[in-house]
Amino acid sequence: MTTAPADPVATYRVQLTPDFAFAEVAGILDHLVDLGISHLYLSPILAAMPGSTHGYDWCPPARISPKLGGIDGYRLLHAHAQALGIGIVLDIVPNHIGVFDARHNHWWADVLRNGAESRYAEYFDLDLDFGDGALCLPWLPADGDLSQLRLIDGELWFGERYLPTSDGTVSSGRSAREVLDRQRYRLVPFDSRQIGYRRFLAVNELAALRQEIPRVYDATHEWLRELASDDLFDGVRVDHLDGLIDPIGYCRRLREDIGDRLLYVEKGLSVGERLDPELPVDGTTGYDQLRLIEGAFTAPSGAIELSEVYQRVTGMSGDGDELNTRASQLRHVTLIDLFSDRVRRTTALFARSAPDVPVHRVQAAVATVVSRAPVARPGYPSLAPAVVARIARIRRETPSMGDGLDVLARAFTDPDTAPEAVARHGEAVYAVSAKEIEDIGYHRTGRLVSANELGCTPLIPSVDRDEFHGALAARARNWPRSLSALSTHDTKRSEDVRARIAVIAQIPQRWTVLVLTLWGIVPPPHAQTAYFLLQNLIGVWPDAGVPGLAIRERFHAYARKSMREAQLISSWTTVDDAAETAVLEWIDQLLVGTPAELICDFVEIIAAPARDESISRKVLSLATPGVGDIYQGTQWWDDSLTDPDNRRPVDYGQSLDHPKAAMVATTLAVRRRHPECFGPGGVYEAVVCRGTSGIHVVAFTRGDADGQPHVLVAAVRLAHTFRPGPTREHAVIPLPPGVWRDAVTGADHYGSVTADVVLEDRPAVVLELL
Repeated sequence: MTTAPADPVATYRVQLTPDFAFAEVAGILDHLVDLGISHLYLSPILAAMPGSTHGYDWCPPARISPKLGGIDGYRLLHAHAQALGIGIVLDIVPNHIGVFDARHNHWWADVLRNGAESRYAEYFDLDLDFGDGALCLPWLPADGDLSQLRLIDGELWFGERYLPTSDGTVSSGRSAREVLDRQRYRLVPFDSRQIGYRRFLAVNELAALRQEIPRVYDATHEWLRELASDDLFDGVRVDHLDGLIDPIGYCRRLREDIGDRLLYVEKGLSVGERLDPELPVDGTTGYDQLRLIEGAFTAPSGAIELSEVYQRVTGMSGDGDELNTRASQLRHVTLIDLFSDRVRRTTALFARSAPDVPVHRVQAAVATVVSRAPVARPGYPSLAPAVVARIARIRRETPSMGDGLDVLARAFTDPDTAPEAVARHGEAVYAVSAKEIEDIGYHRTGRLVSANELGCTPLIPSVDRDEFHGALAARARNWPRSLSALSTHDTKRSEDVRARIAVIAQIPQRWTVLVLTLWGIVPPPHAQTAYFLLQNLIGVWPDAGVPGLAIRERFHAYARKSMREAQLISSWTTVDDAAETAVLEWIDQLLVGTPAELICDFVEIIAAPARDESISRKVLSLATPGVGDIYQGTQWWDDSLTDPDNRRPVDYGQSLDHPKAAMVATTLAVRRRHPECFGPGGVYEAVVCRGTSGIHVVAFTRGDADGQPHVLVAAVRLAHTFRPGPTREHAVIPLPPGVWRDAVTGADHYGSVTADVVLEDRPAVVLELL
């Protein structure tokens, strides 16, 4: 029987649905073999809330979803994959659980019925400190309207929510309001800041779980242990690691359960941050690698020029300093408005360690440090010195907060002072950062939206050569199995859409003319929103012609979601239909007549360079240190925007002769032929190209443990001014000693070669040492 390679070559992420379940996935395995994939990477497989389209709202008891094929269907898929030499990586969700429909979550239903006395109360992170100790549920509109409350056949309902009732509280003659008043919970307005349970970020329908409690861990991982005992998977991906109270402790226990199988964690790393070495994992899911590649293909001078037109059009500065200031302010507002529960509980824990310091001073210190945190999650041992240093800087700037800040500094300096406070502080930082940056901030800031992506930062959209190669050499040494992602189920837009938008920074003057002309012909109803959406519209615009009805409908849905996430003219909780409609009508005006012609002309200029750079990016993601992660359908062109748009069905009838798919297959075939160069012990070396056009080629070698290079990759960047032709004669690639054969054409090269010879008209090349 064939088995998966000892070291992964590439993963392929599939989004499971009832219409594309285990049986249907088995049908694409031959295609994955032809592509060169070593591991199938599945979205969550546990039974989830009715109607779930993603599986992250799983519900107990933890069991493989019958809608996907159940345990028998999974075993059959595993057997097929194993026979073809493909391993399986499972996406597990330890942080939260679905609670929208209590009829399908008996843990949650029991908590609602019995409050603190529930046998499952410790499973959830409850806060019962309000008033009479009832569990506050922020499910009402801002005005507290209870008109949707009903008693139906002896059951209490609020709109579509079933509300479990305590024994003896429902009897004839009692009204729905009277029954509600007798429960262990209270319905409160969403903006009341009375939140009785820790949520996944600010999502009411997902309640956080306390994995730091052994009984909770056991109840949520027994299914995985059973699969491990039968050897039915080859690795796991942990969703939302930083949302756990004790990430390191959790990973250590999980490592014990899964043995030496692959263990990946979804973990955001800020610029310059490294994955904590105490985490017993094989690496992250790849947003750090996404940032490196995205930054290498973003023209720094163009980004500066785009700041000027952004300010001219919107009246707001788009440079890094201004963005940083607005981000800090938005973090503070987000913390108070959406995560007041985190502030209150974290403050109480810190204050307990210093009873002589007024609580309000500790709270002010907590809010300030959370709002100004530069990393996704402080609290990891390797980050403690930097956190203490930052607290000291804040203390120098605001001496009036000194005693409160000293409480935090002591806790981070001495891990035994207030360990739970430090842990909850870290979780609060992550929750605020994820909501403020990824949800709100990334939909408000529009200088260059290709940089508004997971792992990236609009503050520093570009990555220079030294940082790029230095980070990759370190990755080869420290995290050779870490994933390298370009698109995921969570990215804000697909890799191909980002590649096209990034080309805008290569022609900022043309972009400025386009924007100002469009603004003159079709003045937008809200400039900041329109500027953001125009770039995304450019990203999905067809290579030729105008968008059809399907793209228009998809983009309307995306625009509505973007407006509500940004919270500038509308929001999820206070929808402004008139404002949204005005923007959608403006978008429709761009799809016809002169505006459409102008956009078509602009897209014609950037489409070909963007396609080339998309292929270059893909090759780099598969050949640089780490394990390439291919999101479903992205072996071909993919114009998806954020979810649920990126969960549309994939047409697997497309050919592998496609220019992108062909380079994927070629790169992975080379990687399979040289496992000693790409796994642990493999060496990464930069190849610095010379000549006046040398900056347009990024190149490197992959070598064995002895440092002997066996594979060389060269890829085009900033392709708008580096088209096939004479320009490529001025980029020289110095090949290491020996004869190097092109993996596609079979042509041999040696010495120093110009890009026009080795690349010809292609965007990327993979060479092997003979």
